[in-house]
Amino acid sequence: MSRVERVAAFIREEVSRIIREDVSDPRIGFVSITGVDVSPDLENARIRVSILANTQEKKESMKGLYSATSFIRGKLGELMETRVVPELTFINDDSLEKGSRVLNIISGFKQKDHDRSIKLHQKKNKKR
Repeated sequence: MSRVERVAAFIREEVSRIIREDVSDPRIGFVSITGVDVSPDLENARIRVSILANTQEKKESMKGLYSATSFIRGKLGELMETRVVPELTFINDDSLEKGSRVLNIISGFKQKDHDRSIKLHQKKNKKR
């Protein structure tokens, strides 16, 4: 694992904990960090977050994260053992939500196929 990957994993873990335990902005709802991309010079970190909420609540959570960014960065700086603390940028990541929708669609198709198989089986048994 490279240094950049180790720093990204550390940031993911610690920012998640800081949001959960230290940030008290009521606008921030249930936020999951789905990934962290750190630049090779460790000066920038893009933090992808998934927010389980409706559209308006997602917008409010993102506003809360934006306003808490310097606080989160300061807390992170206390924990990091690097000379540079990356600038943090939060990005909404709806890939989990999209994946969930796709799985629900697939599940619906499987259920319809299962129901169709049962009906065919029942028709065959009636003919006997």
